[in-house]
Parts: sequence; structure tokens; C-alpha cells
Amino acid sequence: MAKENKVRIYNRLFFKLYLNYAIMLLITAVLICLIFMKLYYDTTMENHREQLERQALKVSERISEFSKYGKTSEFLEYLNILEEINQLDIWTIANPDSQDPLDENLATNSYEEFLGSEVYDDYMKIINSAFANIMDNQTSYDEIYQTQTITVAVPVYGVNLDVSGAVLLKSPVEGQRAIITTSLSLLVFSSVVALAISFLIVIVFATELSLPISRMRVTALELAAGNYHTKTGIKRKDEIGELASTIDILSEKLLENDIQRKNLDQTRLDFFANVSHELRTPITVLRAYTETLIDGMVTDEDKIVQYYDRMLSECKSMERLVGDLLVLSKMQNPDFAIEKEPVELVQIFEDIIRSASTIASKKNIKIQIINDQPICMMLGDYDRLRQMFMVILDNAIKFSMENKTVHIILKKTDKIVVTIRDEGIGIEPSELEHIFEKFYKSSLRQNANGSGLGLSIARQIALKHDGDIEVKSKLGEGSEFIFTFPPYEIDNP
Repeated sequence: MAKENKVRIYNRLFFKLYLNYAIMLLITAVLICLIFMKLYYDTTMENHREQLERQALKVSERISEFSKYGKTSEFLEYLNILEEINQLDIWTIANPDSQDPLDENLATNSYEEFLGSEVYDDYMKIINSAFANIMDNQTSYDEIYQTQTITVAVPVYGVNLDVSGAVLLKSPVEGQRAIITTSLSLLVFSSVVALAISFLIVIVFATELSLPISRMRVTALELAAGNYHTKTGIKRKDEIGELASTIDILSEKLLENDIQRKNLDQTRLDFFANVSHELRTPITVLRAYTETLIDGMVTDEDKIVQYYDRMLSECKSMERLVGDLLVLSKMQNPDFAIEKEPVELVQIFEDIIRSASTIASKKNIKIQIINDQPICMMLGDYDRLRQMFMVILDNAIKFSMENKTVHIILKKTDKIVVTIRDEGIGIEPSELEHIFEKFYKSSLRQNANGSGLGLSIARQIALKHDGDIEVKSKLGEGSEFIFTFPPYEIDNP
């Protein structure tokens, strides 16, 4: 047992729960951080681009104003101030294809500088877009600023809205690297804090989960050791509670089966003891008579005949006992099934009464049968039913005084009810609960030659026919045996 309890840490439920929870938490945190950084980056770039476009449009309007009012000499000073204040690179370029290009004093760069330079080759696309009266922009990494930059180009309008040039505004997007670094730091910090918190949560969760499982394991080991009284003691309204309840039900069933097994073992011991006791007497008698005859101690012929008659009687008694034991053993076998067919109870009782009339006539006992229907059918084995009713009728005659009546009543409602009532001596109340036990015999003289198996056989036959048998009795008034069986309906064509 000690070796079974040594579970490695990575196989423990707590470790597996925490590992899975931590991985899930880290993946979630990384995904959230990446999504956040992507959204923040896109939003920042979009806002910066829109701001540059607004500024470029303002510059374009001012150029048009400077050109209109002839203040071209003041433009460069205005442009220098604007670049210094906003930290921008501002380029103005004259459109060579315009009917009225920008004045030389308003252009900071010539179109040819961009056209023939590899450094400014990337800007040609947005410059041409501006000359075509389309506002355009581009984002690229600038070696000078060592960061991402945004460049926007807007057209400058001259006379009659002719595109006389273009304005380019270039600005670095500050703080992107710092934002990413800060975000990663926050990610690491939040993950560490979340893992610490999750550690506490998993401890509580794993404890609530593992303790009941451990308790159920102990209960299962107790049940395996034969301690069927043990219970889990777990009361929860979840799957673990259902499992614990199932184990408790299992322990109850095992306890019931153990009790039944012990009772069966005791019954089997009692059975063998009773059989040994019942067989010992006739065997002893047979041996005594046999030894007497063999030794020649009896020479009188009449006496010898009496001895033989007594020996034959004892052999018949043992034969009846063995036959009853075989029948009872067969009836008690749960795998034994009676072959049933439609039988008519009135016919069975007519057969029984003919057989019992001889015994009844010796005591002048009448057998009266009352039947509310001419036909009373049921499914069963004719011979077994006859044997069952014969046992009860034989006892009714045996325990009745002379000149009495045995009443047989057949009724059929939702069930078939058969009642056999005598006017005999009755049964002691203390004996009523034992009369169906094997080998049970009262101390009355009428039971002297009985085996004590008749009523046990009758009860087993009734059970095999899906029926039941009940007994009522009063001392000095008689006994009443009541059988109930399911009816058999005859289908009318």
C-alpha cells in the first residue's frame, strides 16, 4: 500500500490541473497582448496619417495664398517655422506638366531631384498621385530617424484649380518601439501575477476535487477488504456527488449480498444437518433389523415378517425424503424454469379430490369445492400444481378431526384466488412464520411421519408459477391457505 501512494509530482492531479491552467492562461495573455499591440499600432498610424494630411492641406492652402498675393519671399520663413514647431520635413515641388507651375520661391525641391535620385525613389509614386490631383501616403522605415515614418502628399492648386505642385509632409511615428517594450513588460508582469493567483485558485479547486476522489479511493479499498459498512460520506450535487452516491449504493448492495451469502451458507449447513438427522434414524433402524436378522436372533416367522415390513417402511420413508429433497432442490434453482401451458384448475381439483377421498373417508371428512365459474384457466405445469394443492389438502385432512369439512374455493377477478380451509386444530401463532421452512415440523403427533418439506415444496411451486401463498390460522378453528395467481385469458376467435 505504501508503494501505491507514492505518486510522482507530474502524475498528480494538482500538477496536471495547474499546468493546463497555466498554459491556457499564458496563451490567452499572449494573444490579448498581440491583438492589443496590433490595434494600438494601427490606430496610432491612422491617427498620425490623418493629422499629417490635415497639416499638408493647410500648407497647400497657405502656398496658394502666398502665390495669389505675391508674398513668395515670406514663404520659406513660414515653412522653416512650421518644420521647427511640428518637427516635420516639408517639401514643396513644382508640377512640370502644369500650365502655371509653382514659383521658384515657393518650391523647396525640384521634380528632377526626386526623379533622378535613388534615395527619393520611393516618394515618386505619391508625388505623381498628388500631381494627378489624388492625395496619397506611404509608410516606411527611415534610416535617418531609425523608426517608422509616414509621408503624405497633397496637391497645390493654382489658377482655375490647376495642380501647380505638391506638398510632402514627412514625420516619424514616435514611441512605437517604446510601446511594444512597455507592452511586453506588462505582459510578463501580468502573467506572473495571474499565474500566482491561478496557483491559489488551482489549490482550492484541486483540493475540492482530489479530496473526494481520495476519500472514494479509501472507501473502495475498504469495500475490497470486505468492510461493507463503510460509506464515502460525500454529499455533493454534481458528478462527483453522483459517483460517491453510486459507491455508497454499491456498498449497500455488497452488504446485502454478504448477508444473503452468510444466510445461504447457514441455510446450507442447516440443510445438511437436517438431512443427516432425517436419514440417521431410518438408517439406524435398518441396520439394527438387518444385524438382528443376520445374527439369527429372530427365528419366529411372524416376527421376521414384521421386521421386513418395518424395513420396507423405512426404505419408503427414505425414498420419499430423497424425492422431496430432489424436488425442492430443483424448485429452488433460479435457472430452473417450469414448462407452462394452459391448465384447468377445476380439473386439477377433481383429480386431487378423487385421490384424497380415500384418506378423507377414513375420518368421515367431506371435501367441498365452490367455484363461481365453470372454467378457471391458468398457465402452469399440471403435475406441479397438482402436487402443490395435494400437499395442502393432505395436511388439511391430516390435521382435521373426524366428521369435519374441508372447503375449497375458486375465485377469479383480476387474479385467480384459490382457498383451502379446514376445520382442524389450527396452528400456533409462534409457528406460523416457520411452517414454510425446510424440515420444520411441529411437535404434533400428526407430523411424526412427515419429512418437513411439503410446505416448502408447495411454496416454491407457487413462486415458480408467479404466484403467492398466504396462511391464516386460529387455534381450535382451523387453518386457511390462500393462493393467488395471474389469470389466463382465452382469446375468442
